[in-house]
Amino acid sequence: MPSGNPSRARRPTLLIVGCGDIGLRVVRLLRGRWRLLALTSSPHRVPLLRAAGAVPLVGDLADLRSLMRLGALADAVLHLAPPPTQGERDLHTDRLLTALARAQRVRRIVYGSTTGVYGDRGGAWLDETAPLRPTTDRARRRVDAEQRLRAYGRAFGARVTVLRIPGIYALDRPGGDPRERVRQGLPVLRREDDVHTNHIHADDLARACVAALHRGGAQRVVHVCDDTELLMGDYFDLVADLAGLPRPPRLSREEAKGVMTPLRLSFLGESRRLRNDRLRSELRVPLRHPTVREGLSALTEHPGGGGQGER
Repeated sequence: MPSGNPSRARRPTLLIVGCGDIGLRVVRLLRGRWRLLALTSSPHRVPLLRAAGAVPLVGDLADLRSLMRLGALADAVLHLAPPPTQGERDLHTDRLLTALARAQRVRRIVYGSTTGVYGDRGGAWLDETAPLRPTTDRARRRVDAEQRLRAYGRAFGARVTVLRIPGIYALDRPGGDPRERVRQGLPVLRREDDVHTNHIHADDLARACVAALHRGGAQRVVHVCDDTELLMGDYFDLVADLAGLPRPPRLSREEAKGVMTPLRLSFLGESRRLRNDRLRSELRVPLRHPTVREGLSALTEHPGGGGQGER
């Protein structure tokens, strides 16, 4: 029987792969404008996704058989799922693309990558044309995913936009309160050893994902970062100052090797600053939180919330 609501029948369908915090923010922005599907490997998340306004689909990127129906369901894909935890290849993305190729319906893919693909640049300014120099398997898996996606776009006529994303933060973002690190007295590097970091507020990132679905160029890369220009230690000093907490202690790089985890040290081994001209001129995203100072200003008003994540 034909639908009694023609406008509903014409809504495009978006499949969100990896519908965590950012995916749910995108759902809130697009609810009622798109038909929204959300792939999850966790059946316990089905009620949450349904309540948010998405149709949950249970499937696992490690199991190709569970994905094979996906290609016929959606017009566009927002791929925010992380790669596997080991190796230099992203076989999760490989399986997803195999499933999409079966029906060849999808004509739009937006992929959330990481700025770690550039490796260490000694604090130099980079735009999206900078050569990739990943120094960890974690970053190599992201490079592999980018290459697979862009090759798929060329082969099947799909517009693929790669968003390279730095540290994500928001006062309501799960996964850790930046003040907790300060409260625990965890050290940062002294200024002469410190690294430049890049940031984006979770709400601005979600809006960039939506903009990329509408305006992202084919096989195009875009930095999704704000205008912040801070060393990592200065970022945590700012968190401490806004929250009324003591600033964290400073260590030399050699001293840090004795107290920091290998993962943390790997982040402290890379320094770069990213230009965001394409974000503004091509995706036309006006940042609501142009620097972390605006994004964290509510720390002085809501001392109980906060969060930061790194990609």
